[in-house]
Amino acid sequence: MAVTRRQFLAAPVALGGVAASGALLSALAAETAPLPDLTNWANVRAQFALDPELLHFASFFIASHPTPVRNAIETWRRTMDRNPFRVIEQGMFEEESHNIPLQVQQVVAGYIGARRDDIALVRATTEGLALIYHGLPLKAGDEVLATTHDHYSHHEAIRFATERAGATTRRVALYDEASEATVDSLVQRLLAGIGPKTRVVGMTWVHSSTGMRLPVRELTQALKARHPDILVVLDGVHGIGAAEPVLTSLGADYIAAGTHKWIFAPRGTGIAWSTADGWARLRPTVPNFTDLESYNAWAENRPIKGPTTASRIAPGGFHAFEHQWAMSAAFQMHEAMGRARVAARISELNERLKAQLAENKKIKVHTPRSAALSAGLVAFEIDGLKPEEIVKRLGERKIVASTSPYAISYARLAPSLVNTPDEVDRAARAVLALAG
Repeated sequence: MAVTRRQFLAAPVALGGVAASGALLSALAAETAPLPDLTNWANVRAQFALDPELLHFASFFIASHPTPVRNAIETWRRTMDRNPFRVIEQGMFEEESHNIPLQVQQVVAGYIGARRDDIALVRATTEGLALIYHGLPLKAGDEVLATTHDHYSHHEAIRFATERAGATTRRVALYDEASEATVDSLVQRLLAGIGPKTRVVGMTWVHSSTGMRLPVRELTQALKARHPDILVVLDGVHGIGAAEPVLTSLGADYIAAGTHKWIFAPRGTGIAWSTADGWARLRPTVPNFTDLESYNAWAENRPIKGPTTASRIAPGGFHAFEHQWAMSAAFQMHEAMGRARVAARISELNERLKAQLAENKKIKVHTPRSAALSAGLVAFEIDGLKPEEIVKRLGERKIVASTSPYAISYARLAPSLVNTPDEVDRAARAVLALAG
């Protein structure tokens, strides 16, 4: 017998007198503290429970949950622990107006400039990229062009997908030295790398290896002008929450971005985005829990009707829903702080650091000086010191730095909203002292 949408979605209401999820949401709202005053950076910084004995310049790696996010996670956890069956059933399979994942998607949509139904909730950039590349209808003879600057996860997602499809992959360098690149040189390198079999181009908005922020909009416009049928897949993780441009305005066909870095969303959360036409092109990889037609087709033992959508790509299964559903708090926090204001603050702090490091001839700053070609990372090296030694010696001064996990590695400092100008100056003085 066919299962109707109402039968499927309304089933949780008959749970022995349990209230409908509208009441659940009202109760949650009553337990959730309002957003704090975020009009000054001291208040923003106070939301993070970071060790005050340390200067934290690696916060981009994985977020310390700010107070609004911690509160949201705890509210969901407490509510689920009281009656997990009720909360999960109603939160996921109730009427659409009460559906929690859809409400999260709506909040995310407002921030990235998208339609709610074109957002798939995932657990990391890595997962999003894998779902996209494995979903593409690649075939023998097709080529996926990547850049030499992309992360391990991006390259491996491409490799796995092309090997399975009998397609090929190739990489092109968009620059030899990030600090010397220009918009025109980056565009010319990309266009020169396109081959007759190229069907997909993978790129990364902000390179965690050098701090380069690609001019993605200019790159995609130039590419599409010559090759309108080539698809662009973008890793947006180090741009979202750190740079001002709206994610969906960059011209990419597919975007994957973890939200547990610059956005400060709960650890283990992320998004994937495309248009309705873009999703329709893909084949799902993991069974979903969010598309009714998928369930009906299985129950009725028939093919699925209609095109692939974001909800059919989003991985099903039982996840850490208290984290996934608390994503809204992080995006709401960013909206309250202001996209332009956040980007300007991060740029100001990073420009301050770059300017001071550039004064010493023994220090090579690889991140472009141009604010238009950089974001929240400053990658550098010191003559005579290995990157890991720099990080170790900064750690001895209670400064948390990192190295870039690439074949060619640099030391990195990443001034962010958890830092003050004074902390940036202290970090810069420490690096200058190491250089001598």
